Amino acid sequence: MRGVVYEGPRTVRVEDVPDARIERPTDALVKITTTNICGSDLHMYEGRTDLETGRVLGHENLGEVVEVGEAVDRVKVGDLVCMPFNISCGFCENCENGLTAFCLIANPDPNVAGAAYGFADMGPYNGGQAELLRVPYADFNCLVLPPEAEERQTDYVMLSDIFPTGWHATQLAGLRAGETVAIYGAGPVGLMAALSAKLKSASKVFVVDRHPDRLRLAEEIGAIPIDDSKGSPVDQILDRTDGAGVDRGCECVGYQAHDPQGHEHPNMTLNNLVRSVRFAGSIGVVGVFVPQDPQSPDPLYKEGEVAFDYGLFWFKGQSIGNGQCNVKAYNRELMRLIRTGQAKPSWIVSHELPLDQAPEGYEHFDRRDNGWTKVVLHPNSS
Repeated sequence: MRGVVYEGPRTVRVEDVPDARIERPTDALVKITTTNICGSDLHMYEGRTDLETGRVLGHENLGEVVEVGEAVDRVKVGDLVCMPFNISCGFCENCENGLTAFCLIANPDPNVAGAAYGFADMGPYNGGQAELLRVPYADFNCLVLPPEAEERQTDYVMLSDIFPTGWHATQLAGLRAGETVAIYGAGPVGLMAALSAKLKSASKVFVVDRHPDRLRLAEEIGAIPIDDSKGSPVDQILDRTDGAGVDRGCECVGYQAHDPQGHEHPNMTLNNLVRSVRFAGSIGVVGVFVPQDPQSPDPLYKEGEVAFDYGLFWFKGQSIGNGQCNVKAYNRELMRLIRTGQAKPSWIVSHELPLDQAPEGYEHFDRRDNGWTKVVLHPNSS
């Protein structure tokens, strides 16, 4: 089969790789029809992780079941399915408690809870930027989609990661109807957090970024764009909230946050959120942070540490929630929002490409080129 293979920093190639196949009775084999390039893929693409060369990338996947193992009961050949980026067993203690991002079984490394497709340190599994994908524990991990999803795959594929992750950011922040929220980052996850906040009836949704194309997308759904290249985002938010700050904040950038001058500061968005959120408010962090980053320009963050304004955070009585999204906790209810027309997450999609053009998609998306807001690949397109 053909797949997008990581070859080293800023180098991916579409190559012939061994076919994905059924390896255990609980597996399903899915022909991938739609798969996305995620912002999290860029950490690996840029060589900022220890992903080994030769791995097939891709954790935002949708396709048709073409084969099932003999122990698969619910999922049938011919079903159109979307897979959470989390690979989870469904029966360990964490999975039973809904914490599927921290499955104790799927990752063979005993020191790591959680597994994912085509992702550094998240198990040995290949990703779905390929013609076929092996799905472990298929009955648990496959979300069977309604028939109409066949014609709306760019909406439904967002259930694999970024739509639930954006929703998770607002959940971690404790957002309630009528409250105000500041979202740092207008990449795909930040835009999904803004969409989620609007669906939850937030009274004001501020989205901080500096890329005009991304801020325009935020404005299209009624969010208030904050361009941090035109002045302190904290001051802009305080000016628009009578000096009090917002009720809730969402961090959707992660450890490679940059200032408008292009300098990297892993603590920048965290500390800006402490100052942007009111006394006794709360913050949700879904941007990726890692335990070590040897290539970081920040000496603290080489060891996974940040200079966090804890004194101000404590003084303001704020709380913080963080971690990867447990996709299965949300994907079914969010699927219903898509099906009924209340949510159309594909509004962020800028490019749909055949698999062979994946290297071009990675290059443009990584550079944040104007207009490249979300790249969707179709591995089995003619």
